[in-house]
Amino acid sequence: MSERAASAWPELPWAPWKETCEAIHLWTQIVGKYRLCHTPWLNHSWHATLYVTPRGLTTGPVPDGDGAVTVDFDFVEHHLEVHAVGGRTARVDLAPMSVADFWARVRAAIQAVGGQPTMHGAPNEVAEPVPFAKDTRPRPYDAPAVERFHRALVHIERVFSHFRTGFIGKVSPAHLFWGSFDLAVTRFSGRRAPPHPGGIPNLPDAVTREAYSHEVSSAGFWPGGNGVEEPMFYSYAYPTPAGFADRPVQPAAAHFHPDLQEFVLPYEAVRTADDPDEALRAFLQSTYEAAADLGQWDRELIECELGQPLVPRPVPGSP
Repeated sequence: MSERAASAWPELPWAPWKETCEAIHLWTQIVGKYRLCHTPWLNHSWHATLYVTPRGLTTGPVPDGDGAVTVDFDFVEHHLEVHAVGGRTARVDLAPMSVADFWARVRAAIQAVGGQPTMHGAPNEVAEPVPFAKDTRPRPYDAPAVERFHRALVHIERVFSHFRTGFIGKVSPAHLFWGSFDLAVTRFSGRRAPPHPGGIPNLPDAVTREAYSHEVSSAGFWPGGNGVEEPMFYSYAYPTPAGFADRPVQPAAAHFHPDLQEFVLPYEAVRTADDPDEALRAFLQSTYEAAADLGQWDRELIECELGQPLVPRPVPGSP
């Protein structure tokens, strides 16, 4: 692949790889649940997420016993690697298989490096979940589509992470929530929010209420599903301020989705823009401003210029 081709935002139609994407969603749940079960709770479930790498997705170091284990999806060579302290490594090839097969192979790989494959055995945030060990239906693995998905994530994570630098209040990393299978970045006003009503399928309400304990403006990307059968960016506020749905946002292809109750922007509109990075930044910034202005956030206190390499933040009040 040429450097120019690798740098282009890839086409990512949902329908042709829907079944593969659904399989990967469940595979990331298995890996994410391993991290969840071994890592002390961090605010808003940030301890459970996965992170984009140049080769795929990673758990980062997971505490396990008196050591640590890292589980990495490699979407370039199409395998999953498990690494432990001391150099122990195990590998699972990514190929057509059932969720039950993947569940068994990942648990065996974690055990092979000395880890304890302790994790909850059923999916979250999906309707009618089937326990992993009983999900024996064959699943396809479309390797070229997975590679395109990964390249898209790399571009999106880069823009999300740069957007994150324009905020000195509390702000999340750009990370992948495997329950809803979306890459997200979230800004916080600093104020407490009213209790969330909960009701997310197969997710304890206590988890949802802790996640939304404070006012947020959150943006993200999902590859398809969730009521919109194409790859899509989204942005919402909790609690939703009055007038949010009517606020003009950018770029022109962005609009408020009445069923989802959030702003959406088709991935294809970003991919085909003259400047995809700028189109996505405009969406992130304008939808954030809608939440912050209408929610009366103290923007002067929590915002700053976008970060630059090797340029420290000026200290407020300094000459």
